[in-house]
Amino acid sequence: MVWDVKDKTVLVTGASSGIGKATAAGLAACGARVVMASRTGKRGEKARRDVARRSGNDTVDLIVADLSTTGGVKGLAGAFRARHDRLHVLVNNAALVTSSRRVTTEGFELQFFVNYLAHFLLTHLLLDTLTACAPARIVNVTSTAHSSGTIDFDDLQCERTYKGYKMYANTKLMDMVFTYELSRRLQGTGVTANCVHPGIIHTNLLRNYSSVLHLAFHAFGAFFKQPDEGAETPVYLASSPDVDGVTGKYFKRCAPLGSSAESTDEDVQRRLWETSAALLGLDAGA
Repeated sequence: MVWDVKDKTVLVTGASSGIGKATAAGLAACGARVVMASRTGKRGEKARRDVARRSGNDTVDLIVADLSTTGGVKGLAGAFRARHDRLHVLVNNAALVTSSRRVTTEGFELQFFVNYLAHFLLTHLLLDTLTACAPARIVNVTSTAHSSGTIDFDDLQCERTYKGYKMYANTKLMDMVFTYELSRRLQGTGVTANCVHPGIIHTNLLRNYSSVLHLAFHAFGAFFKQPDEGAETPVYLASSPDVDGVTGKYFKRCAPLGSSAESTDEDVQRRLWETSAALLGLDAGA
């Protein structure tokens, strides 16, 4: 059976603006039943209405969830299960950048949790639903910034030395490493996992990093891709029959390409998985 995303259920995180919103709109336009996850209700509902209007699709749903805590991630998974009994595509897109080290109420470095660990946890919580709906797809939004990232297992959350953009690069490398390990663990299930670099996009990503850089970024926004362009590859990976059965790949401009040597190290992949599971109190074998 040829893959068709029409009438399939899709969950997109970080969907109230930027690439997440554009991805939700693109998939809704393809006829998917899109569920948008947003940190705030007001912005999220405004985005939901806009996506429904732009796509002409009235099945667009919104779930409000703060992905900076394990409770928020579990709340999203629980709310999704309460409303939907199927999930065919999960797009892990939510992300932020901070200039100074910030810690969540549970003691996790904020970027580490939101950009990476929340994706790991949400995927774990929804994996049985994805598997039951196979063929299904997981799309993790990462970045070419991963190439300047490192995974230091002795200082995973940058407690010793912190630089905001460096931490961002580290988390994007983690997303990629997670994708590769996940794809290997899902072999034979009918669920694929791929990651994507959307391009340098004019979004609100820097709003928590620096007000000066944020304003400068918007001032020169015309020189960067717009969110709709950045969403092209995530939408492609979620909707195209061309990638049926393709898994464990890194995509840019709708084509696979290589990634950093560290990202492809299977020992690093396995160790990050086990470390992440331990931090969250999960079974590393699941």
